[in-house]
Amino acid sequence: MSLPDLYTTQISMHEWFERIDHKDATAVRDEDYSRQKRLEKLYQVTGLPFDKPDIFSARDIIEKTGDFVEYFEKNKDVICRLRLLPINESAGQKLRTVGQSVADSVTWLEKQQIDPDNYEAHFLSFTTQPEWATIFVINKNGIIGETVFGGHNQLTQGFHESKPIAFSYDFDKWNLSQDVDGLVKHLEHIRSFLHVPESEKQGDLQNALDATFHNNHLAGYFETVSDVTIPLQFIDYNRVLGRIHADLNLNTIHTQENYLVYGQTGSPGSARGTVRIVLPEQVLHTNLAPDEILVCDMTNPLYLPLMMQSAGIITDRGGILSHAAIVSRELGKPCIVGTGNATQVLHNGQEIEINAGLGTVK
Repeated sequence: MSLPDLYTTQISMHEWFERIDHKDATAVRDEDYSRQKRLEKLYQVTGLPFDKPDIFSARDIIEKTGDFVEYFEKNKDVICRLRLLPINESAGQKLRTVGQSVADSVTWLEKQQIDPDNYEAHFLSFTTQPEWATIFVINKNGIIGETVFGGHNQLTQGFHESKPIAFSYDFDKWNLSQDVDGLVKHLEHIRSFLHVPESEKQGDLQNALDATFHNNHLAGYFETVSDVTIPLQFIDYNRVLGRIHADLNLNTIHTQENYLVYGQTGSPGSARGTVRIVLPEQVLHTNLAPDEILVCDMTNPLYLPLMMQSAGIITDRGGILSHAAIVSRELGKPCIVGTGNATQVLHNGQEIEINAGLGTVK
């Protein structure tokens, strides 16, 4: 992997989990691969809007047969997301391309070294003029999440152009890290599809999806996007990630005080150690001592060995539900995200103490 691509690298949550040998890696992968069926069921029961894919076998695409020919001629210039999903255990990992035309995505598919009989292709919409991208986690404590006025990858990968707005809802009122006009209305619109007070609908979802509810809200991990030309769409409902976040605390929104560096709780805990700033061009040639605290703009998969070696983690960017924050929690590493300036304020060798539960460095 070339260094210019370092910060644009995107892997799925289950691939992060596989790299740390997480006990739920396979379950998260299976949940990811089957998300469309669950979203379809929610649409049938609650009217939840979702990004419904156009689905074809990889064989039909490569051989230009079946219904794909008509679809291709009509949509070849449309910008899309393509998810290439394995349909049996002998296939490999999911493959995907984002932000390319249907025609270019097909060209990309044809270059992949796969058995086309082992894969199914899902063509999905792409937000070329993104508005809100939002992550919702519903557990027994309420709703916790983040939203950003921008692309969905800014939340999951953490490379945001504007700082995500964190929010919580205790089944009574909203708490926002930043008050923005129209945001509560947007969050309420999302919540309206996940608030299921009817016992009959709850029973249907329990039987079909093994769904669970808290205060008549569907428990789980959800992702949504909206676009200037595309209304609100749910793009993920993950029950396993919901269970992993079952105890995620609502107390993740802090007010700034007088500390060296200040951010949000990526993963709770405290640590003392020395600062080690690792820039993108250094990551492939760096090792950390057990008492060093990793400081970087934002982590990505190449930082994973350093995350595992470190005493703690501090990032300039990222949010409480970015992949890196989730992985830090699963590693049990104290992590502060979204400081905005840690790589500028701190310096190598500096002795610091981080209290990730409060989001402070001193």
